[in-house]
Amino acid sequence: MGNSRRPWWWLGLAIVTLGLALDVLHPPQRIGIDFHTYLAAATVGLQQGWSHIYDQGLVAVAQKQLVPSLWTQPFLSPPTVAWIVAPLTAVPYWAAFGIWAVIDFFALAAALAWSGVSSGCSRWVAVIGALALWWVLYAVRLGQVVPLVAAGVIVAWRLLREDKDIAAGLALSVIFLKPNTAILVPVALFVAGRYRACAAWLGAGAVLGLIAALTLGVHGMSAYANELRAPLPGGADALTLRGAVGATGVVAFVLRLLIVGMVLATAFKLRGSSGLVVPVGIVGSLLVSPYLHASDLCLLAAAIWIVWEERPTPAWRALLAVAWVFGSQFPFLAGFSTGLNRWPWVEFALLLALVVVAWRPLTGAADLRTRAPA
Repeated sequence: MGNSRRPWWWLGLAIVTLGLALDVLHPPQRIGIDFHTYLAAATVGLQQGWSHIYDQGLVAVAQKQLVPSLWTQPFLSPPTVAWIVAPLTAVPYWAAFGIWAVIDFFALAAALAWSGVSSGCSRWVAVIGALALWWVLYAVRLGQVVPLVAAGVIVAWRLLREDKDIAAGLALSVIFLKPNTAILVPVALFVAGRYRACAAWLGAGAVLGLIAALTLGVHGMSAYANELRAPLPGGADALTLRGAVGATGVVAFVLRLLIVGMVLATAFKLRGSSGLVVPVGIVGSLLVSPYLHASDLCLLAAAIWIVWEERPTPAWRALLAVAWVFGSQFPFLAGFSTGLNRWPWVEFALLLALVVVAWRPLTGAADLRTRAPA
């Protein structure tokens, strides 16, 4: 990077740092509500047996015993989420939440800092910029597990670049904490020819599935299946096809099939540039998911960050910078905010842009493998 461009990067670093500071100072809402549910399920598992973690009556009682002032909500996460928070039942609730929030934030921050391939100031613009998107700290304040999923996918992307496919597949096992946010990533990698990564992911999933079957038993597995078949909670469709375009029933099913087909075809075309396959899988997963909350946009942050690193051209970075502005706190300060049902359109635009990169004429394999300078 030439010296003439460095002042612009320092200006960018100042802007994203200010964005992160504004987010930190933003009045917190719903502190710890999701962690509250996770810890309640873990408490039920440790005290009543893991087969009872989907007994919503017991989980509700445990939530009230932990923090009476917080409202209750059903535990719908995979059992892996209850397992990983179980050690925190040994300390008082608010200390446990503080520990979890620190782990949540710094796991994502460390993943971004370690995995980046840009150099100098531009590397930190990307790291701080990704953390400054409003939904990242929102997820941390909720105590959500999704920042860990984003961190694992980002680490897996870096390992794939280094051809450490088995390690990458194991890193992708974090998807089993919240499968609806990134489930197409390993599928897209399989289509792209990264078979060892996909096999490692499947192997990790098989081990986790076996542990779940042994700990939950028939009763617990049946209860979990019933929860998955039940109507989805309200307020979780703004980020879905239903929220974006009003698609339901057969129309939504057809649209999801088309998106999955687009993702897999693009992944196959990008098999010479597996790094771009990861964001293709992420945005495809978000678009087809029937159930998402604002915190799940942490995966969109991961996709944008990966594309920033993979496509270090002025045009790409200018477009991603515009998306970042709308995801920062600056529009809120100006009295303008982007509704949640607008973000699926951003995801679709990003997917289409990656499709163009994969399929446009005159784009050779060498161009597709273009990477940011190490």
